[in-house]
Parts: sequence; C-alpha cells; structure tokens
Amino acid sequence: MARPIDPFREMERLMTGFARTSGAASMPMNLYREGDVFVAEVELPGVDPSSIDVDVEERTLTVRAERKEAPAGEDRRWLTKERPAGTFARQLNLGQGLALDKIEADYSDGVLLLTIPVAEQAKPRKIQVKHTGSAAQVEGEAVEGEAVEDSAVETSGE
Repeated sequence: MARPIDPFREMERLMTGFARTSGAASMPMNLYREGDVFVAEVELPGVDPSSIDVDVEERTLTVRAERKEAPAGEDRRWLTKERPAGTFARQLNLGQGLALDKIEADYSDGVLLLTIPVAEQAKPRKIQVKHTGSAAQVEGEAVEGEAVEDSAVETSGE
C-alpha cells in the first residue's frame, strides 16, 4: 500500500540528512552501546573546551563547539589549510528508554565522550512468578516442587 507524500516530513528528512552530513565532516563520531550505556565519541581536536555546549531538548541532543582560526601572521602563506574554523554543531535524535537526566560529557585529548544510560524502566528484567494455589501434600511434605514461601504449615501437637 502506497503512503501519501507528506511534503513537510520529506523536507525534514532532507534537512536532517543535510545537517548530519555537514556536522559529520567537521565532527566525526563513533557511537556504540556498551552494556546499559550508549557512548558517543565526538572528535573535536583544537577546540577550546569552554566553547563546547551540549544540550538536550525533548529527544534531540545537540553538540556545539567552536574552533578558532589560527592567528594570521604577516609572513604566513597557506600551502594547505584543511582544518576548518568556525562554529560546528551535530545533533543526535535519541530514542525512547534513555535516562536523559543522567547524560554525562567529558572532554579529553580532543575527544568529547558522551555517556547516555538506558533508563531503569527500559532495561530487561526478570519477573518473578508467584504461585498462589496450594501444593499437593503427602504427610506434611510438598510434592513436585517447593511450597509457597508465605504459606503456613501446621504441625501436630507439642
């Protein structure tokens, strides 16, 4: 079945792709999951740490940083200039089930390390099954399994 074309969604998709491409060129990133934490390693060499800004709005995490132009000297003539200068931004759309209030950021050796933990309620967990029926008993002993933890056992006279 064909889906109707939504011009606004298509425009958003195109703009997201454009923003991602331009940011990727200036902010290469590795993104992986390690246990219950997602990790983003964003390369920001030559960036003043005080210019780095990380914020989350709704489910979009934005990293902004500025790399300043090298000071021009009178005798300087560029032969190759491959390190871009200016303000750069990169956005990540975060899915459901992440602890957005526990995101941490650390900048060291030109790499911004973001840790994004999985929310407790989104982690897989084992559900204990309680048995509420009575166990079959032969002369006061449980047969085929254990008795329910909070069941009372009567003993005859002391």
